[in-house]
Amino acid sequence: MEPRSNPATVERLLAGVEAAEDRYRAGWPGAPETRQPVQVLYVPADRITADLPTALGTEAGRLLDTHAPDAPAFAEAMGIEVGALAEDVRARVVAKLGTEPIEDLRVDLEDGYLGRSEDQEALDAVASARAVAGWVAAGTAPPFVGLRVKSFSDGLARRSVATLDRFVGTLLEELGDLPAGFVITFPKIVTVAHVAAFVEVLDHLEDVHDLPRGRLRFEVQIETTPSVLGPEGRVELRAIREAGAGRICAAHLGVYDYTAGLGLPPREQRLEHPACDFVRHLLQVTFAGTDVRLSDGSNNAVPTADTRQELHRVWSRHAAAVRHSLAHGYVQGWDLHVSHLVSRYATVFADLRAGIDEVLERLQRWYADDHTGGVLDEPATVRRLEATVQRAVDAGALGTDEVRVRTGRSVTPRPATLLAS
Repeated sequence: MEPRSNPATVERLLAGVEAAEDRYRAGWPGAPETRQPVQVLYVPADRITADLPTALGTEAGRLLDTHAPDAPAFAEAMGIEVGALAEDVRARVVAKLGTEPIEDLRVDLEDGYLGRSEDQEALDAVASARAVAGWVAAGTAPPFVGLRVKSFSDGLARRSVATLDRFVGTLLEELGDLPAGFVITFPKIVTVAHVAAFVEVLDHLEDVHDLPRGRLRFEVQIETTPSVLGPEGRVELRAIREAGAGRICAAHLGVYDYTAGLGLPPREQRLEHPACDFVRHLLQVTFAGTDVRLSDGSNNAVPTADTRQELHRVWSRHAAAVRHSLAHGYVQGWDLHVSHLVSRYATVFADLRAGIDEVLERLQRWYADDHTGGVLDEPATVRRLEATVQRAVDAGALGTDEVRVRTGRSVTPRPATLLAS
């Protein structure tokens, strides 16, 4: 049967559909096809040393070997099922700490760097940038690395810009270019106008350092109530992204500033508080399907002594916080202490490995057009299954050979870069 509709009428009725689709695609271009780290470690600028990544990996490995020397102790500390899963995950964590102990590192010149003078900050900005350049030259740098500058809301905007200028300039002097995964963290946003001003600063720094336009990208820290709900009572997150003019690559939740700003008592200033879940969900709804990735905040439990009891206390609390993030769809989070590297990878790997057999089986059946597995997957679900496998391969929780044998498809680690692929 031929359509009865009039072609001219259909064209009139559908006028503007393609333009609307183009506007949608511009606003929701899809997630980047590059790797996202599972963690970011914050280290004060004056504690950055020439061998820091290797030294931290060695220390994390020592803590693991000393305080969780076998699979049962490891399972107990991390809250993982005793048995084959704990043995498998522990072995993978050992390998990770030996090959890539830090995926993302932020040289901290803000809250983790309080009380230093402006002159001292100038010296530390140059020294820490030289150390980072040394890591890059030696091949020991984390795939992602950058700095957190001071906020524009503390009356220190000029100092913030000067530090960023020195850090970027030193890296360029030492390396001739910026590390591929270089990123800047912009904290404590209280008005969209500060984001717009920061973009103009980055434009200027690219000009004076002869960098291509758009090379300096940044993360926004959502850690103040005005960055969530603006002065007119509207959610500000989309406006922050628009003010970022394509430079914002991630949004990170700042747990402690945010919960303190709400007036929560200290004992309730924690990653798992429902107030933080509210912001997480707003961030997800705002940035799902865009090029802005999300990261959760930190757990502030750190060991007070080098004892098994203390390390197990910290690992247990940190692992629970990481599981909370993962349950809410946040695959990356902050770490504040070397011990957190152990519990971060343990929890992420356990989460990825626990259901990986089913994931691989469902993908194998989908690729083979086999519908006998008891689950009728849809394309959107398959894309999530594939994303899980890709994430596991990127992090080191799953080997490329294992994927090929189980599914017949090749999946390789994505490039560890924030630049467009």
